[in-house]
Amino acid sequence: MTIFASLHPPNEEWLSRAEPEPVLEPDLPIVDAHLHLWDLNGYRYFIEEYARDLVSCGHNVVASVFVECFMMYRKRGPEHLKYVGETEFAVGMAAMGASGKYTDSRVAEGIVGYADLTLGERTREVIEAHLEAGNGRFKGVRQRAKWDADPAVKGKYSADRPGLYLDPEFGKGIDVLASLGLSFDPRIFHPQIADVAALAKAHPDANIVLIHSGSRVGHSSYAGKEAENHATWLAGMRQLAKCPNVSIKMGGLLMCLGNFDFTSAERPPTSQELTALWRPYIEPCIELFGAERCMASSNFPVDKAGVGYGTVWNMFKRITSGCSDDEKRMIFGDTARRVYRL
Repeated sequence: MTIFASLHPPNEEWLSRAEPEPVLEPDLPIVDAHLHLWDLNGYRYFIEEYARDLVSCGHNVVASVFVECFMMYRKRGPEHLKYVGETEFAVGMAAMGASGKYTDSRVAEGIVGYADLTLGERTREVIEAHLEAGNGRFKGVRQRAKWDADPAVKGKYSADRPGLYLDPEFGKGIDVLASLGLSFDPRIFHPQIADVAALAKAHPDANIVLIHSGSRVGHSSYAGKEAENHATWLAGMRQLAKCPNVSIKMGGLLMCLGNFDFTSAERPPTSQELTALWRPYIEPCIELFGAERCMASSNFPVDKAGVGYGTVWNMFKRITSGCSDDEKRMIFGDTARRVYRL
């Protein structure tokens, strides 16, 4: 199994080797549009751990959006409602944050949970249960359709078949989401961007947020094909940008792009180095979709396996250095506030 196909707990000693660097634009308000809180594979990252990263990074992260990650499903009750337990967990983390004991940042101000959108009439029941549990914080659903013929790319957390988003039953679930004013976070690999575009065109009322910059794969069977992979990704993103109901969450490239081996490097990358690695997959998002449809995200603690929290935000600020103040406000916060109705 490739190191880039599965989750890795971060090595704090290795992360401590990062070269110190000044915080760029420290006053710029940031909404982290993609954050996980979990106790997974023996690694705990709850509000206490996240608060330590917030303090040490030095950036003005004022709020975050929690995204589903198989956490705290209900042990009892109907099978299709067990996922509501994760929303209850995220609300608990948000309440701990609101106490001010750990941080002043509004943790999990929005919640993106999991629901199987192919369940027909039960789909609405699940989503309404999330809404009730969310106390106003539940904003949308993420359901994975990522699939690849290469098992090393497909990984553990994936769909069991290709073409999930093209399934008519899935389309009915998307319509339920849209009718309730909720968003959908697709999770795919870059060869499947066309599936997201087809979904967006078939359901123009749906609020769709493609995560991880379109998840360009660069490891395993995709390794050594940089130009070909980039061209395929870029062609897909150009087509997707024509769908006005699609926004992009930038970042989250560590495990898919695979162009930085955190298991063999002597130290984490600097923000300059990370900028060079990720710019080809972040800058085109801004150019194609515009700042009003782009939002910055950390994908922590997944990407903490290879990079520090402050480095991520310095990287985004380097890439957006040529943007206007209004564009920066959208990319770092206002787009997420609008899209997720925070």
